[in-house]
Amino acid sequence: MSEQNKYAINIGTFGKNIVGEAIANKDSFLYNEAEGYDSGLIGYHKPLSQAMFSNYRMVETIGTLLDPHYQVMARWDAEQWEAYCRVVLLTFQDYVEKGAAEHSYVLFRAKGYIENSVSDLYKLNGVAGLAWDNDIYARLRVVVDFIADAIEILGKKPLPPHLQLRVKGEHRHLHETFYDHLARMICEVIFHASSVASPWWECWNIQHNLVWDGLFESHKLANVAGKVVMFKVRRQLYDEVARMSDFPNFKGAKILAFCLNVMGLREGKDEDRGRALHKAVLAWTRKNYVWLHKYNFRVAETCLVANTAYDEENCRLVKTSPAEGLRREAHYVYLELDPAKPETPGDG
Repeated sequence: MSEQNKYAINIGTFGKNIVGEAIANKDSFLYNEAEGYDSGLIGYHKPLSQAMFSNYRMVETIGTLLDPHYQVMARWDAEQWEAYCRVVLLTFQDYVEKGAAEHSYVLFRAKGYIENSVSDLYKLNGVAGLAWDNDIYARLRVVVDFIADAIEILGKKPLPPHLQLRVKGEHRHLHETFYDHLARMICEVIFHASSVASPWWECWNIQHNLVWDGLFESHKLANVAGKVVMFKVRRQLYDEVARMSDFPNFKGAKILAFCLNVMGLREGKDEDRGRALHKAVLAWTRKNYVWLHKYNFRVAETCLVANTAYDEENCRLVKTSPAEGLRREAHYVYLELDPAKPETPGDG
């Protein structure tokens, strides 16, 4: 089909089934062709994977190769999601090489499947002593690696001339590109990760060490594409936080909790990719937190993770680093807050 450029052949069901079975069977070609170091020469050449997934036009026309049945996907573990991500990246690489000038339905759906694979992160909230090989934890690593690899692929090509840094308007979805899709995917992964608010170490390990370092500090995003995607991410994150000025909600509160946790209550001096977001988030919190606590204390409490508390008497937030390990005394960081504004959302 690929060599003869004849893609409109009715093999949709066959293709969907064979890919589903290949992912289910960990002795299939998808695993034997994983990496050259583990698989030898066949791992470098990936003959079957290349034949099935490296032609974007064929994959898009068939339409089902990246669409396993949802009940099958629900049973996949981290290793199986990793295999799926590998074949999606093969298709995505050819899509980018060919200019990425059109909306890809198969890749857009695949992106959604991958980001939803960590939607059960909330199950880790309150669970102490998480093992490194915990499957939910491992799936999050797979998703973060997929995003970084996808942005690295985008970074190998010049920015498209039709790219808009800020997509606005009623029909903005018509002007969105995969830069926007990946930015939204990062925001969804951050939202899922924000569901783990305690214990402190597990929360820090997931939110900072895995998600923040894996994306905001990754060398794979140190290119023009990475700068564009992360600009869009920062804008979307702040918009979710700022929206609470008019409509206090738990999604915005969890996003704020994530930002305050990974970036801290004190503005850093070094220039980094998150400094603008950090400065804006601290300013919003300083101005609005006391009001938010009076308006809806449940939403306000959701804005704080395990080691951060609201000191109502002194009108400040307190982040505590306990005395443990080499630290002989507890360490405290404060964020002084403004007095409460009127209780109606949007006032002030």
